[in-house]
Amino acid sequence: MTKEELKQKVCDAIDKRAEDIMSFGTSVFDEPELGYKETKTSAKVQEAMDKLGIPYTTGWAITGVKGRLKGKNSKRTVAVMGELDSIVCRRHPSADPVTGAAHCCGHFIQISDMLGVAMALKDAGAMDYLGGDVVFFAVPSEECIEIEYRKKLMDEGKIHFFGGKQEIILQGGFDDIDAAMEMHAYSTDDPEGNIILNGGMSGFITKLIEYHGKAAHAAGQPHLGINALNACMLGIMGVNALRETFQEKDHVRFHPIITSGGDLVNVVPDLVRMESYVRAASADAMKFYNDRINRALRAGADAIGATCEIKDMPGYLPMEQDKALGKICEANADAIFGKDHVDTNPPFNAGSTDVGDICNLMPCIHPHVGCVHGALHSAEFELFQKQAAYIKTTKVMAMTVIDLLYDNAAGLEDILKDYKPRMTKEQYLAYMDSLRS
Repeated sequence: MTKEELKQKVCDAIDKRAEDIMSFGTSVFDEPELGYKETKTSAKVQEAMDKLGIPYTTGWAITGVKGRLKGKNSKRTVAVMGELDSIVCRRHPSADPVTGAAHCCGHFIQISDMLGVAMALKDAGAMDYLGGDVVFFAVPSEECIEIEYRKKLMDEGKIHFFGGKQEIILQGGFDDIDAAMEMHAYSTDDPEGNIILNGGMSGFITKLIEYHGKAAHAAGQPHLGINALNACMLGIMGVNALRETFQEKDHVRFHPIITSGGDLVNVVPDLVRMESYVRAASADAMKFYNDRINRALRAGADAIGATCEIKDMPGYLPMEQDKALGKICEANADAIFGKDHVDTNPPFNAGSTDVGDICNLMPCIHPHVGCVHGALHSAEFELFQKQAAYIKTTKVMAMTVIDLLYDNAAGLEDILKDYKPRMTKEQYLAYMDSLRS
């Protein structure tokens, strides 16, 4: 069977599995779970792999699942990834009434497309023609949220990193993988849906900030207190005063939330807790601006005699996708979406993903698929283009896998012969630990 014949057979298999792929996505959407807590979603993935007869291992970053289909030869391995978690968006119509979790991040589409590729390769008997293995990696905790909860897991020794892919890198889950791919939904006005390739994204440093003051009666004896909330607000204003020095090329973002702003209205707040990221387009810029922001935050405490404790922890690295792998994906996207619906030169995205960490270790792509209305992470998020989300995208990824592994993995060998990772695993782990304060 020629490569093009194999692609067509796999695409036909995806069409036949369309209802299964969409039903799985609906099932995940209906039961959103937050990072490192995705037990139901993980169980659903395991059940799907059991039905497909795909062997898998569990326990990757607590809830992760790693399945593998073996090729005619196992010369190389390509990973298709999907994320298990959701975010907190209490105003979303489908939010969990208890946790506030909602799948307005689009990860329910990712995990379904990952399984769609598995279904099609299995149903079409495609692995008999491929010179490498395909790993299907259901990964937890992409959304870096609930920082205090994850810090507790870290203190208990249950995790070392906040991001699921980072944790799996540490565990060795990517040691036997040569290239990886994952899609992500995004908002579009294109009624037919579209796909964006080659986009870059920021990295970030995670921050837990505490201001310590002195309690006193807020009305009767405020002069005896030190107001930690005032110190916090001065610190935020100090960062705002720095914003004119943030260069556009660095795409710097600082967006804190106050998780504890005092206990009683008639007591001067003596403890205020805040979470934030410092995002930037490069690893050097992340560190550079983080130092300046820390200085401003501490100045808020100094101004009124409070103290400021800052706990910096590794977030995610900036994402720069592999151009050669992107070119292969582009050809398949042109064939499935049509050239008019493929964008290969998008503006920089100041958001972040732990796929950026994978991109520093191996060739990796992270196409964004326009298939939803409303902003990501908002109550208005709504999937409207199911064909683009579930079927077209799954076909593009499956065809790209075939391009990489057909003819004894010749396509992937061509990429790897000129590829030089930005970091080794050891360098990566050392760098990430250097971000801890």
